[in-house]
Amino acid sequence: MTTQSANLWVLLGLGLAGIVLITRKLKKSVREDFGAFLEKLQLLPPPQPAPPKAPHPLTALTFALSDLFDIQGHVSTFGHPDWARSHEPASSTSPAVSALVEGGATCVATTVVDDFALGIGGENKHYGTPTNPAVPARVPGGSSSGAAVAVAANFVDFALGIDTTGGVRVPAGFCGILGFRPSHGAVSHLGIIPISTSLDTVGWFARDPSILRRVGHILLQAPFVVQRTPRQIIIADDCFQHINVPLDRSSQVVVKTIEKLFGRQVLKHINLGDYVSSRIPSLKGCSGHKTNGEVKASSLGLLANIMQFLQRHEFKLTHDEWMNTVKPDLNPSVSVQLHDKFEVSDIEIETSKSVRSEMRSAMNLLLKDEGILVIPTVADPPPKLGGKEILSEDYQNRAFSLLSIASISGCCQVSIPLGFYDKYPISVSLIARHGGDRFLLDTLQTVYTTLQELADIASKSKSSENVISKEQSAEFAKEKGNQAYKDKQWQKAIGFYTEAIKLCSDNATYYSNRAQAYLELGSYLQAEADCTKAISLDKKNVKAYFRRGTSREMLGYYKEAIDDFKHALVLEPTNKRAAAAAERLRKVFQ
Repeated sequence: MTTQSANLWVLLGLGLAGIVLITRKLKKSVREDFGAFLEKLQLLPPPQPAPPKAPHPLTALTFALSDLFDIQGHVSTFGHPDWARSHEPASSTSPAVSALVEGGATCVATTVVDDFALGIGGENKHYGTPTNPAVPARVPGGSSSGAAVAVAANFVDFALGIDTTGGVRVPAGFCGILGFRPSHGAVSHLGIIPISTSLDTVGWFARDPSILRRVGHILLQAPFVVQRTPRQIIIADDCFQHINVPLDRSSQVVVKTIEKLFGRQVLKHINLGDYVSSRIPSLKGCSGHKTNGEVKASSLGLLANIMQFLQRHEFKLTHDEWMNTVKPDLNPSVSVQLHDKFEVSDIEIETSKSVRSEMRSAMNLLLKDEGILVIPTVADPPPKLGGKEILSEDYQNRAFSLLSIASISGCCQVSIPLGFYDKYPISVSLIARHGGDRFLLDTLQTVYTTLQELADIASKSKSSENVISKEQSAEFAKEKGNQAYKDKQWQKAIGFYTEAIKLCSDNATYYSNRAQAYLELGSYLQAEADCTKAISLDKKNVKAYFRRGTSREMLGYYKEAIDDFKHALVLEPTNKRAAAAAERLRKVFQ
């Protein structure tokens, strides 16, 4: 059988039997399409208007869509064969899809998603995991994995996906392409299988920022406005301090771009975690838990918990009856979410709603009409295919802490590729206030070329520096951090210590020094975490015990603080500060 005969077209309205036939034949050409496509389609645009009217805005563009959008006569799989077997073909086409076709684009295929679009890895054991064109041995990211791969492999000009907790942003970051999550409610949800109605958004992928923008103008149906220049661009320094990419390949590329295009005066640096903590009072009702004396929650971590809670709760509200009746076979990552005991109280639901409302207000206050927030898209490189890393609590906490910022606030976010580091794609994200979608797309159009140029320069300059070892570079960064600390430039010191850690992550001194700078800023959770890491690397690090004791005292964990001060004294009996601190706390408990 020839490839041409395998890739038969499925016309709009074709019956279910024809679609099943196509699916079987496509399995033979899965490698040719990187496993991205489920079924080929041909949704053709209307004829061009007669001159002098302008042609359709998306003329000659092709697109694919994640298989959870309604298409007349088509049964969506929702990432699982049991869903397709137990549902009827759609009686109409999703308004979002129709708008794109009417705008001149041709829809050519549906694409693979995670089971019920609930994962962030993009793996699907039922239909096969799409191959990540950027790093084939790694996951493509999900939930909209096939859509991202179709764009990254240059099979289509753009693709539609669903972004609830990162379903567009994560695969965009992992595959090295542009991904846009619009403001919540900005694009119609009609004709889409719901996952979590308070978080769901229709997102899209592209390689070209001008195409991303043109698609946005159709989907957002926003009135024309004069393009505005950002008045303030805010770098979330704390978000960049724990990613596995050096700052000169991530946030510093953005900083240099902004300085070149808009001037240094528009730049601002912020500790986003501290800002969220101070502006979201309802987070205080979402206490973190403690293991072995270590606090396991931060403000962004709590946002991540709430995001996952909402997704799980709302998915169950919508689909629990079907799940209990059909009992589908699930991937491990999805099974954990849906089969574990899950009890919900009215108080938890109300608290989650309050946090969403407060977070949106806080972000709108921070960004106003012409502000941009800069964060990493993802914290880590794409995990290995079939690996367990993506299931780990630490990996998910790091990922969802970043993804929850836009998901909970409802703000719009665009993921932008910045080339490769250590053979993996890297990216940053820009966030604008809720409703600032057109402004964000315009800003992307303005900065994209310069970002790519400076990212390329940073990549080449880094690869040519082979004379100095990583250990030497780390020591240089540490010394710069020490000098910044002496100058009372706490945030700058943290940045240098973070750079040292990325270059040499098994040096306890770097973590301990960064903890001291965090203490000066009042960031006690981060200080405690760094000290705990330092102690795990060096059990005799006196300063780490003392600094962790100080942070725990400030957090109100007095017993654990006393234990740390006593441990410091065992290691260094003449340490007067540790002795005074232990005595002070001992008197409190008398």
